[in-house]
Amino acid sequence: MAVMAVALALTACTTAPATPTSTSSSHDILGTNGAAAPSGNLAQRELTPQEKKIIAAAIAPSIRDPSSAKYKWTKISMLPEGSTNYCGMVNAKSPYPAYNGWQTYIVEATTVGGMVSSAVVGLIAGGKDAAIVAKMCAKFGLNPNDAT
Repeated sequence: MAVMAVALALTACTTAPATPTSTSSSHDILGTNGAAAPSGNLAQRELTPQEKKIIAAAIAPSIRDPSSAKYKWTKISMLPEGSTNYCGMVNAKSPYPAYNGWQTYIVEATTVGGMVSSAVVGLIAGGKDAAIVAKMCAKFGLNPNDAT
């Protein structure tokens, strides 16, 4: 079941891997572009209400009844331009019964002018499989359990 959930989550992520530029560090979720430093090495700030809406919209297709979802938000890296990873938690109904309740997620967010302009969900899982996502988040210096 866990393998099926991971495969489904990853097939929903259809963006091409980002490439690093001289003005920003790119941190793709799956680690396919050889990103140098984890997102957690940068200073962090709270998300704005608009940024929360962008991230929630990216997660919405992965959960049932997105309008009733409750989020726990963590801080995001203060990257002026480029791609950064973000981890948090959502309490929502899942298409998979074992995942109802608090689920951990990781998204790849694109920042423009220091603000999140778009996001793509990389993986979302609950139950026993939330540890898979938490481990992926830890790879980037992020901890979804810090969410409030």
